[in-house]
Amino acid sequence: MNIILIIGGALSVILLVVGIVITVRDEQSVLDDRFSHYVEEEFEDAVALAEEQKISAFSVWLDNKLEGSKFGDRIATSLAQADLKLRPAEYVAAMVIAAFLLGFFAWAIGGQNIISALIGAILGGMAPRIYMKRQQNKRITTFGNQLPDMLNLTVNGLRAGYSTLQALESVSKELPPPLSEEFNRVVKEMQLGIAMDDALNNMHRRIPSDDLDLIITAINVQREVGGNLAEILDMISYTIRERIKIKGEIKVLVSQVIYSGRFLALLPLILMGLLWFANREYLMTFFKPGNLLCGGVMLGIAAVMVASGYMAMNKLADIEV
Repeated sequence: MNIILIIGGALSVILLVVGIVITVRDEQSVLDDRFSHYVEEEFEDAVALAEEQKISAFSVWLDNKLEGSKFGDRIATSLAQADLKLRPAEYVAAMVIAAFLLGFFAWAIGGQNIISALIGAILGGMAPRIYMKRQQNKRITTFGNQLPDMLNLTVNGLRAGYSTLQALESVSKELPPPLSEEFNRVVKEMQLGIAMDDALNNMHRRIPSDDLDLIITAINVQREVGGNLAEILDMISYTIRERIKIKGEIKVLVSQVIYSGRFLALLPLILMGLLWFANREYLMTFFKPGNLLCGGVMLGIAAVMVASGYMAMNKLADIEV
């Protein structure tokens, strides 16, 4: 009971700190948005230079090691898709720090056992990745839901006599983020001399969306062979709206299956973790010399059954539109 109270108190403190940090960051972001229009570009450059000078030598060394490697490229791509302003070295450092802190905390409350520290280190190392994946999925979903509005605005601009670049520039100014941020980057790349095909493909690497791929393909084909781009994009907008509507209906119908599968798959692991810290002797009954073979077989069969059930439920809920 004392261990449970300690864990509950520690979680309460962590949640309190996280809430304070999120509140302060939200307030700061509101102030930044209000004053961003009045900030001179020279001041922004000076701030960026000061931030660059604060980077430690270890961060620079780790960046150099990760640069050009497949692991570093994957991290950089994932961070760009999640819109996290972190370097790959800073992300790796966050994983190491989280693994060390949570591992030390688990070691302290788990009877100073190396297995407890290993469990905490694994969970701590996974936490930044889980957060990044959550932000990535959230941003891509929001971007996909904004595409029909983007297409309508682009079609209206083309019919009013805008060029493709002017229509994309109006999208970057009129629509909310994350879509406006991505198209603003596309416009800036084109103004710097990058071809439209390359700029759009760069955006598609940051936002891996099938609907965006369809739009980019239509724009590239129209630039090569000609045609009425406004009419093509209008038809694509209708298709995307219907697809989003169907996806929403399917998500409502299968959400119970998805979350049930996740909960049932994680429940045995959660119970084993709680038993390890609260009643280790009861859990270690599986691994006693006389029960090692039977306990190992039981745990193996349970793991196979849980994994099979999780994959089967995901397969039932995976409906392509």
